[in-house]
Amino acid sequence: MAARALWKGAISFGLVYIPVEMYTAVQEHDLDLTMLDRRDFSPVGYKRYNKKTGKEVTWDDIVKGYEYEDNEYVVLSDEDLKRANVEATQTIDIVAFVEAADVPLTYYETPYYLAPSRGGSKVYALLRETLRKAGKIGIATVVMRTKQHLCALVCVEDKIVLNTLRYATEIRSAEELKLPPATLKAAGISDKELKMALSLVEGMSEDWKPEQYHDTYKEDVLAMVKKKIKAGQTKTITAPESEPSAPKASNVVDLVALLQDSLGKRGGKAAPSKATATRSRAAAQASKAGAKSTTHAAAAKRGKPAASRAKAA
Repeated sequence: MAARALWKGAISFGLVYIPVEMYTAVQEHDLDLTMLDRRDFSPVGYKRYNKKTGKEVTWDDIVKGYEYEDNEYVVLSDEDLKRANVEATQTIDIVAFVEAADVPLTYYETPYYLAPSRGGSKVYALLRETLRKAGKIGIATVVMRTKQHLCALVCVEDKIVLNTLRYATEIRSAEELKLPPATLKAAGISDKELKMALSLVEGMSEDWKPEQYHDTYKEDVLAMVKKKIKAGQTKTITAPESEPSAPKASNVVDLVALLQDSLGKRGGKAAPSKATATRSRAAAQASKAGAKSTTHAAAAKRGKPAASRAKAA
């Protein structure tokens, strides 16, 4: 099945216009869970209804409205939204070029592929190679649906990728977070600890191969589903099995020992000392005992696990 363009228009690059089409660059593979009525396991659905009459409303009878005062609306059609600024709805307007490293990762949102429309291949290639040679990204604006998006145009291999960006007002301040000091000395980190941590990073370093990573949790849930089907548990809600406790943060006193253990496990030079191994076994036994007690107490209170995500039928 051929890809379907989400948007058609042009990139405004100075006085140059590059006709392009926009395509989605990602596809979701979320765990597909359906909400059920626990009394008879029937799927739960939703209806669009008129809040005044209570009657169901079809899509053909739905329009968009802007509430300018309480219960007072201005109706806006798709054509009205387009006429408000025709150029903005049809143009990806480049306003600046910046260093990619200057844009924090927290600003990046959703990627889209841009492909040249008919007659636009040469100017598309010109912009792509200009971005590549300059080592910069283009900052632009584009209107999609009913929102003007800030976006970045990035050269990725042989493609120009448009990545929507969050506005500065959408980024929350981190001032309220209790973060450790920015210097090693103030954070209480010794040179030895830093050296060990860097050795661990070096030992774990490898080429980026995205295909080797996948959602193992989804596989675990599907395995549980198969187990329940095989056991005939297709209409029963069972109590969760004992859960292992989440790993706790490492105590700073044992930081070097933990790094040594990590390096030893990775095949590095350092191996865990006998004293470290003894402490680790003692800590593991204490943690196991605490986890067992906590799990039984939690299971008694919960009765069943909560679904991480659900979908309306």
